[in-house]
Amino acid sequence: MHLDQPPPAGYGTLGQRQVSLTFRTDAFEIQVLPLSESIIRMLSPDTYNSFHRLLLRQAPEIEEAAARNGLDSPTLFLVTFFGRQNAARFIPDLLQVTSQNRVFRPVEIFPLSPLWHDQQLDQRETAIAIYMYGDGIRLENEISVSYDRFTTNAWAGIIRTLEREWVAIQARAAAGGR
Repeated sequence: MHLDQPPPAGYGTLGQRQVSLTFRTDAFEIQVLPLSESIIRMLSPDTYNSFHRLLLRQAPEIEEAAARNGLDSPTLFLVTFFGRQNAARFIPDLLQVTSQNRVFRPVEIFPLSPLWHDQQLDQRETAIAIYMYGDGIRLENEISVSYDRFTTNAWAGIIRTLEREWVAIQARAAAGGR
């Protein structure tokens, strides 16, 4: 796959759910979206612009945390916990990514919603944060995401969607249209 070569911005058509790893625990639905420029450029223009602005706003904090942790190429994910029951407690550090037979735990977490600090949600409430993981996660290969005893391996299917979209974006950009 071409994730090391971001496609031109503004030609993507995918929705956020199409490139997110989503799974359920007993208490939550968890959505994990890679914030790699190569991936978010494949999203529809409005969605891409929203995530791009988010990353620009958070850039000083992210860069400082990367330097503090000695990271050259951290991997960022937007993580959303959706409450499925009342008084559901979550432990942010339990969200792990496995890539190339290595388990990655979050190095830093940047809360984006006020409910994050409570670490408790009621039904239909959401808590959102940007997670920073260390160098070495390869999004062009299969990854899995785990929380407690729950795991999703759906990335293999998402990679196929991204590969098709990358080719389509190149064709749309070459034709000069959307």
